[in-house]
Amino acid sequence: MKIAICQINPIIAHLEYNYSLIIKSIKRAKEEGCSLAILPELATVGYPPKDLLEKHSFTEKNLKILKRIAEHTGGIHVLVGYVDFNRKPTGKRLINSVALIKDGRVIEKGGKRLLPTYDVFDETRYFEPADKSLVFELEGIRFGVTICEDIWNFIDHEGIPKYDIDPVEELIKERIDVLVNISASPYSIGKGQLRMEILRNIFRRYRIPCIYCNQVGGNDDLIFDGSSMVIDRKGDLILLGKEFEEDFLVWDMNKAYAPITNPWPQEEESILRALVLGTKDYVIKCGFKDVLVGLSGGIDSSLVAVIAKMALGPDKVLGVSMPSRYTSPMSRKDAKELAENLGIKFIEIPIDEIFSSYLNALRDVFKGYEEDETEENIQARIRGNILMAISNKMGSLLLTTGNKSELAVGYCTLYGDLSGGLAVISDIPKTMCYRLARYINREKEIIPENVLIKPPSAELKPDQKDQDTLPPYDILDKIIEASVVKNMAYEEIVNMGIAPEIVKDVMVRLVRNEYKRRQAPPGLKITTKAFGYGRRYPIARGGDPI
Repeated sequence: MKIAICQINPIIAHLEYNYSLIIKSIKRAKEEGCSLAILPELATVGYPPKDLLEKHSFTEKNLKILKRIAEHTGGIHVLVGYVDFNRKPTGKRLINSVALIKDGRVIEKGGKRLLPTYDVFDETRYFEPADKSLVFELEGIRFGVTICEDIWNFIDHEGIPKYDIDPVEELIKERIDVLVNISASPYSIGKGQLRMEILRNIFRRYRIPCIYCNQVGGNDDLIFDGSSMVIDRKGDLILLGKEFEEDFLVWDMNKAYAPITNPWPQEEESILRALVLGTKDYVIKCGFKDVLVGLSGGIDSSLVAVIAKMALGPDKVLGVSMPSRYTSPMSRKDAKELAENLGIKFIEIPIDEIFSSYLNALRDVFKGYEEDETEENIQARIRGNILMAISNKMGSLLLTTGNKSELAVGYCTLYGDLSGGLAVISDIPKTMCYRLARYINREKEIIPENVLIKPPSAELKPDQKDQDTLPPYDILDKIIEASVVKNMAYEEIVNMGIAPEIVKDVMVRLVRNEYKRRQAPPGLKITTKAFGYGRRYPIARGGDPI
């Protein structure tokens, strides 16, 4: 038997587009002589549809799409994820479902048993747990079908709960020969290896092969990496879908395959490709064609410009340099050189005259006050205003350039450098920004070397350096990783060997700047805990940092 694993990139709520992807996959599966085609979780609507699920008409349209899909299943069985109504009088209105379709009709249905409610997941808001998983027999082989979270009991990983029921164990009792998992599992660093280990754990316990079919693509802050795979009867990884690309795999169950060794790319490569896909899909799915980036000559804006160029092509990217009286000649040179290396469009708009006008206009109001960060922020807001004006006039999406380290401690300006439509690197710590830049430059210099060796600076006052007010980034990033990602307490972080006064200062800033992060653009999620939907902290709070 041949089985097609269809790794598609659906668009949330674009049911006609998703329908076309599904039909294209079914057609190809037929051409390849497959008996079964497998598509991802909620393939008809895209994942996650969020509160669109509260619209009755949305579910109805998805069911009509399912009927239309069935019209193309002559001569082939198809597994596809969709949204169904809960037919019971109690519980939530919907079921996260999977249908087995053949010859124009739905033969069997099943659903998702385990509904995640941690991090970015909130499935119990919409769905009722299904009563049963789908089991079916095809050509003498019994298949059991799980949906995403249903297999996550098979790993001990921080932040992931253990559930009272085990859908896989229940399927094993029904004497299945092959386990199928359809997923919409978002990317984070190392997630592919983690999923592979889950499937291997299932094999070790039950000695059955596993098929894993995952969604790919960027949807708002989430990036889906694909990486669909097959673990065979020996427990070997024999098929692996592309990372961050649509793909189509065929498993011939009668064919011998060599095990795939060293399947996962270098971490920097994976992160960079994730950011490229997330940026590209956000721009395109939101209806934009072009982007612009404020180029300061620093590491962050340089990295964002590279990602934008890789995502959309050089002709779709505009770099804007906005030097002030504090901008060094070297920074101006670095910004221009970067644009030339990338082949992107470039303009320079000096802001000193505008800055002077602001200072003159506020002279009487500010009389008697010492100069402080207020004047620094005015420069950032002038730049943000200029960039948003260009964005409005040209219909381009402004990409913000702040990193996770800055966002954590509020080293950013509301209505200034936080202006924009997508925060590309807001989940990338500063130290990782340098690692990515070095990776980008591994074969030739794209980001000017001077950008990588000069001390980072906002250049908003004479001789300013980030480390004038922040701890060294290697220490800062350790604290952020410990507090934000691992939820470690103050005392635990101090016990890591970091000075108590530094830990307290960072954690106080982390708490006080929640209001800024709440007003920041959506950012692409790369780590297991990003600043966004999956991290919900109050703005108004008291007490010491916890």
